Amino acid sequence: MMLVPRRNDFDLFDDFDSFFESNNKVMKTDIKEHDDHYELIVDLPGFDKENINISMENGYLTIQAKTNAHKDDEEKGVYVRRERYSGEFSRSFYVGEDVSEDDIKAQFKNGVLNVTLPKEDKEKVETKRYIDIDD
Repeated sequence: MMLVPRRNDFDLFDDFDSFFESNNKVMKTDIKEHDDHYELIVDLPGFDKENINISMENGYLTIQAKTNAHKDDEEKGVYVRRERYSGEFSRSFYVGEDVSEDDIKAQFKNGVLNVTLPKEDKEKVETKRYIDIDD
């Protein structure tokens, strides 16, 4: 008995698009704007909290996650198809250089990462800064 239908007209590129579609499903992110902060809602199903890192550098918030969905390779049997994600993934968002790590809060629950960060202070943004001109 065969679980995968065999096709006589097999074309290598038939599944080419499905490769990119499956990678686009990783780290789907929604961004919500509130009165005083933004909220990033990142889907990370199958990831462990210990394998998720959030960092700030030069105004960019970067979320990195890694998983090894293929850790059960030593079990008996041959896979016919694999669709679970395995590897390292990251996304970066420019949040401004006035946001510090201390202002950012994160929570991971049920495969969803919620990151809360404050909006820039409008008074700081609207204040003009003049640059001295030397003689």
